[in-house]
Amino acid sequence: MLYFKRIRRFFLGAIFVFSFLACSNPEGKSAQLYETAQFEEQQFNLKHAKQLYEEILKKYPESSFAPKAQKRLDALKEASP
Repeated sequence: MLYFKRIRRFFLGAIFVFSFLACSNPEGKSAQLYETAQFEEQQFNLKHAKQLYEEILKKYPESSFAPKAQKRLDALKEASP
């Protein structure tokens, strides 16, 4: 039983460290915003998705997610009346 607690504690710690590292760099933050925007699109919350894509472009223009965000933002703007 103690062995399983140690394993669980190790994995929870690893997840925490990974999450912290992903959030502490611009690429990680833009990735999180992009994933959230994608989720918002799937939920038909297009207004919020557009806001998130715009945030990526504003805060992280050098990110690898900026061109993807611009493409999705253009597509959403074309589709909306």
